[in-house]
Amino acid sequence: MVVYTFLEQNDLSGKNVNVFVCHGGSGASSTLSTIRSLQPGANVSDNVLTLYWTDIPDASAKVNEWIG
Repeated sequence: MVVYTFLEQNDLSGKNVNVFVCHGGSGASSTLSTIRSLQPGANVSDNVLTLYWTDIPDASAKVNEWIG
């Protein structure tokens, strides 16, 4: 909810938004559609990085690949 509050209070129009999600089983769920509805003027990438919570300690390779 902290991220959604930030998105409600700030205008990211024209900015590129790259989404990563650390989760316990739901993946990205409706995160992209929610961000797009809160920031209609932002360029929200479809390339979402999702990390299951147990993968986080060894995630550096995945993160580096995602950053590209």
